Amino acid sequence: MTERGRRILTWKDICWIAGLTVLFEGVTCLFRFGWGMESTRDTGVLRHLTFGLRIHHGYLGVLLAGAAFLFPREWRLRKWCLYVGMALVASDLAHHFLVLWPITGDPHFDLTYPD
Repeated sequence: MTERGRRILTWKDICWIAGLTVLFEGVTCLFRFGWGMESTRDTGVLRHLTFGLRIHHGYLGVLLAGAAFLFPREWRLRKWCLYVGMALVASDLAHHFLVLWPITGDPHFDLTYPD
């Protein structure tokens, strides 16, 4: 985990990412189980804008984490883009494979909207 002798992620960074992951997953579970929303059903109107592809919040996380490397290393924005991006990816994976799959019996990781 070093880059020319410097740590890429410190324990503090990992704790921020883990905390944000728990926060994002909590919000996601609130929408799903608290308010009874399902992304395939409730965001189906977006299918025309996304050419039928489902947009998972993990995809946005990959874009945000990648965008972090466009900023200079010393900018705080770079660090926060990386934190939020990695947390969104971790939350999406946790939601589908650690929450939905055991509870519903299906990870609901659909790449496209149903016809």
